[in-house]
Amino acid sequence: MPAKLSATHDHKRPRTGGKRALSDDLLSWYDVHGRDLPWRVKTGAADPYRVWLSEIMLQQTTVVAVAPYYRAFLARWPDIASLAKAERDDVLAAWAGLGYYSRARNLHAAAQKIVGDLRGCFPASVKELCALPGIGPYTAAAIASMAFGVRAAAMDANAERVIARLFAIDEPLPKAKRRLAALAEPLVPEQRPGDFAQALMDVGALVCVPKRPLCARCPIARHCRARRAGIAERLPRKAPRRARPMRRGAAFVALDARGAIYLVRRPEKGLLGGMLQPPLGEWIARFPKRAAALEQAPFAGDWIKTPDFVRHAFTHFHLEIEVYVARFTRRPKGKGQWVKPENLGDVALPTVMRKVIAQGQGLPLRVSS
Repeated sequence: MPAKLSATHDHKRPRTGGKRALSDDLLSWYDVHGRDLPWRVKTGAADPYRVWLSEIMLQQTTVVAVAPYYRAFLARWPDIASLAKAERDDVLAAWAGLGYYSRARNLHAAAQKIVGDLRGCFPASVKELCALPGIGPYTAAAIASMAFGVRAAAMDANAERVIARLFAIDEPLPKAKRRLAALAEPLVPEQRPGDFAQALMDVGALVCVPKRPLCARCPIARHCRARRAGIAERLPRKAPRRARPMRRGAAFVALDARGAIYLVRRPEKGLLGGMLQPPLGEWIARFPKRAAALEQAPFAGDWIKTPDFVRHAFTHFHLEIEVYVARFTRRPKGKGQWVKPENLGDVALPTVMRKVIAQGQGLPLRVSS
């Protein structure tokens, strides 16, 4: 992304009306108050790979949670060529804990497409970027503006909140997304469009916060229609959330005599696609009775149900899983794989499945032959 200028470089810049004045106010504030983040550069040109990686990680995830993952990921795959050569399971394992694992699958697929089909040339336009797996309009605009200086409005949740208040847009989200982007686009300056995008995000994160916005500290308060109308805290409006349904099922933690765990791979498409897990039964509205659950077990054994069950929240539903455990002196045959407990950290296991395994490992068991 373009280098941040010094805190004093443009405070004497002549003020003009309208859009230019707003961008001047915003950039002057950013030069002093912009956040220091691991993926931001202070001098020189931005690496599009690093901008892309940070933006993908930040989707649905907080800055605090992302920072250690970002550093570890870069240490292992410092450029797009190394990521393209990586095993997908290794990428998924490194992603474990961040959630929304389709992001990691798409990141790996896009790296291979750029290195292979595009001969390592990172696309610079919003349209070309949107053609890559896992890159939508916001991420494309962020990469294009921060890494290539393209005039594009990068609209994350923080930026949307700022623009909704700036123009007093009463239309609820997510329906208003396109309108907000259209309003933001003309505000992006020819110079420093990447810094403008980050400044808008930072104002939303630090000043124009969801509850009790700090309007007295806002660098663009004089331009804000919602503030003048006294409705800033009410915006943006959001459509009512639908209640998330509850699903329930059974999981089967099979252990060998030395504690290795039997894992199977999920289907490539769909939730947690391509990742490993203990065998699972069907997810339905109610827990299956013991006899029905054991019919879904991967093989016959002395299965014991743990006293408690695992709870986990996905984007569109809640999940509760009863955990059945059995230990075997000889490994039953199956299409899965046996993984030693000390190697679990190196395999692509989603967080919910690590919860299942941890619950199963804590139960004293009889041994099945």
